Amino acid sequence: MKTSLRFALAAPLALALAACGGDAGEAEVGALEGEPIAAIPAPEGSSWLETASKTAEGGFVIGNPDAPIKLVEFASHTCGACAYFAETGSAPLQQDYVSTGVVSYEIRPLLRDPLDVTISALAQCGAPESFHALSDQAWAALPSFGEALQASGAYESAMAAPPEQRFLLLAQGAGLIDFFASRGLSADQARSCLADTAKIEEMANTSRAAADAAKVTGTPTFFLNGNRIEENQWAALEPILQRAGAR
Repeated sequence: MKTSLRFALAAPLALALAACGGDAGEAEVGALEGEPIAAIPAPEGSSWLETASKTAEGGFVIGNPDAPIKLVEFASHTCGACAYFAETGSAPLQQDYVSTGVVSYEIRPLLRDPLDVTISALAQCGAPESFHALSDQAWAALPSFGEALQASGAYESAMAAPPEQRFLLLAQGAGLIDFFASRGLSADQARSCLADTAKIEEMANTSRAAADAAKVTGTPTFFLNGNRIEENQWAALEPILQRAGAR
């Protein structure tokens, strides 16, 4: 089992419920000033909000693939600060900026712990078009997943099980099978994805390689057109998008 997946399996549940962080603030934003960019219409009969794909870095991008402003977020599904960004920033970012074709928005999962791996595997189990919506809904329900695991003691029993059973047991203990089933991912499909340890290992290794290449250690960390941004919440991020031309 590769190093990144071993780390995720070894991390305690407390990590899943802790605050997130890293050294992202040490980087400079770079020159991101630009003239206002006019809206770019989606192809006839389509919407940029319904245009999505998976990237080579293991991320999921929505919006115009040729958008002049490209926003990338490294995020963890058990990061409270990421959940807060999803709550306060995801809707206006998509509705006001991604929908115009001027901004594309990519989420690159940075896997931190067993529950994070489980949620991310389920969010990635369906079509790329569903990843952002499922992730936002999972972030909104994050406290309930941790509480269910702690109350039931399912975390400890799952971690003692063989690797091919571990993520399914975590999902069952956290209520994730029913959660995703109510959002269009069947229980059978969820179980199949969680039992595919080779694919999960590939997902974890891709996540670690992308984070290492970008020198990202904390979440959420944002990049705008390749420039790392110190700010990591919507109130401070929106003005940066606007100065870059999304206005």
